[in-house]
Amino acid sequence: MSNGETARYESSDELRTTGNPRFRGDKLAPAKAGVAWWHWHRRLYDWVIHFSRTKHGATALFALSFAESSFFPVPPDVLLGPLALGAPKKWVRFALACSIASVLGGILGYCIGIFLWSLIGQWVFAHLGAIGLTEVNFAKFQGWYDKYDFWIVFTCGFTPLPYKVCTISAGVAEINFIGFLIASTVSRSARFFIVAGLMGWKGEKIRPFIEKYFNWFSLAFAALLIGGFLVIKWIH
Repeated sequence: MSNGETARYESSDELRTTGNPRFRGDKLAPAKAGVAWWHWHRRLYDWVIHFSRTKHGATALFALSFAESSFFPVPPDVLLGPLALGAPKKWVRFALACSIASVLGGILGYCIGIFLWSLIGQWVFAHLGAIGLTEVNFAKFQGWYDKYDFWIVFTCGFTPLPYKVCTISAGVAEINFIGFLIASTVSRSARFFIVAGLMGWKGEKIRPFIEKYFNWFSLAFAALLIGGFLVIKWIH
């Protein structure tokens, strides 16, 4: 066997074993030289997903899902998928933990908006604009809340739209808390149970397809669901 064939075989075997060529057992291998130091989002993503190879995966998933709902930039799907793929029989447990943590984190975001925003708002705009917490985004959300409060929360909870901006701005706009809680619970649970269920059921076969087109699937689902309710309302 030539040196080139040996290298290709070892690389393929590593990928099959770990699911990611950068994993070595329970540790994350150093970033490739081609990844610039300022690509913090890529490094953060790699750091999050490495927990799927450790015994702390479920705990990390809960913490990540909670934090993402108010300030953390990486969505929990990137860890939920690999966990469900690695332990298919536990996918319901993972999805439930992820959903509960996300809703609790959403409540934290709502409380930040309603109780603390007058004190920290300008600091957030100045330092956290990179993760979507900008004056422009908040102005848009507060305008939408005047007409579509429940549906804005639902859409942000299910789709790739920034849920953290939604939770905090919902508190700032002081929308009905019960409606916020219901919309968050339904949308976040639907999203995470779909992701974990698909990974636990046909993960190895559909994972590349889901990762490539998940954003489009979620947007289409939300559009169909909202459209269905609008049709029912129009009929009546």
